[in-house]
Amino acid sequence: MPRPVRIALLIETSREAGRAMLRGIAAYARARGDWQLFHHERTLREGAPPWLRRWQGDGVIARIESPRLAREIRRRGLPTVDLRASFNLPGVPRVINDQAAIAAQAADHLLERGLRHFAYCGLPGVDYADERGRRFADALARRGASAPRVFPGAGRLRGESAYAAEGRALTDEAALAAWIRSLPRPVGVLACNDSRARHVLAACVRCGARVPDEVAVLGIGNDEVECELCHPPISSVMSDSRRIGYVAAAVLDRMLRGKPPPRRDLLVPPLGVAARGSTDVVAVADAETAEAVRFIREHACDGIRVEDVLEGVPVSRSTLERRFRRHLGRTPKAEIRRVQLGRVKDLLATTDGSLAEIADRTGFSDVSNLCHAFRREEGMTLGAYRRKRKAGPGRAGPS
Repeated sequence: MPRPVRIALLIETSREAGRAMLRGIAAYARARGDWQLFHHERTLREGAPPWLRRWQGDGVIARIESPRLAREIRRRGLPTVDLRASFNLPGVPRVINDQAAIAAQAADHLLERGLRHFAYCGLPGVDYADERGRRFADALARRGASAPRVFPGAGRLRGESAYAAEGRALTDEAALAAWIRSLPRPVGVLACNDSRARHVLAACVRCGARVPDEVAVLGIGNDEVECELCHPPISSVMSDSRRIGYVAAAVLDRMLRGKPPPRRDLLVPPLGVAARGSTDVVAVADAETAEAVRFIREHACDGIRVEDVLEGVPVSRSTLERRFRRHLGRTPKAEIRRVQLGRVKDLLATTDGSLAEIADRTGFSDVSNLCHAFRREEGMTLGAYRRKRKAGPGRAGPS
């Protein structure tokens, strides 16, 4: 009987992102059938486990956060894939979140709520957080929106890990509250992750800012425990961490078969935005338009038409369309279709439902109508979109 391929997994179980990555790796290992996975419960900040020094294995998939772990990875010289990108190690490919795509979805989500003022709360000096802030500013600029105001923070200490910097950020609530108090309102605040979004909500309570009416707060990562512990619950961009794990396993598999590692980072796009109470706002001064937008967002997938929207607002169709164009840049009909197709994309990316089921759940009369609308708006077929979202970057399946 051939010896199984032995893979060490140095990935935290203390956070949902790490657990989802482990689920993705497990799915790939099941498909391969000959992998033996070695994993011990750990946190993100831990260094190399003692057993790694003399471990007789074939490869490693890790979230390399600590310098000690980075040094041990270099010393062992085993084929390794990194899922963190805190270090740039020669010969160690990285499979990570697509930060530009995350920022674009965050910007669209906040703009769709009619917000015109924006802010970003990161962890100054932490690479991934700084990049998300830059990408958010770029996404807003490309959409003709105002630049975000950035929380200055205290900055990362020399030699401090991102994990430690995040923990120290818990102590800056007074400064964060003062910054929120200074922002124009209503404002949409993007936080670099869900933990930071919780800090923002706590600071809003401290300074008396109402969420979401005055300050809409959006996190990144969609850690459901983190998001649901707050009131209101936090909306969050859904990182596809499971896909990151699956793709990383595929990359390591190819390396173990003698193929060279990819020379560039493999970027995995997010799944969309999980909308919760912290961004449940329509930042439109006109009451009738705001009420119409709320109705559309609640009922677009019920097959409604513009006539149904007009039943709830005391204005003519031409007046409503003129106000929609002024405040949102699109018509009521376009807003209905936008909400419908957003839900369609969520279902294509996260379920295996048939096109008939998706059409029924999103308010389309039949599959033909759905296919035509999707191709016209998205420039691709439903099947092509689903394959693109399921496949991830490059080829990522057992061979």
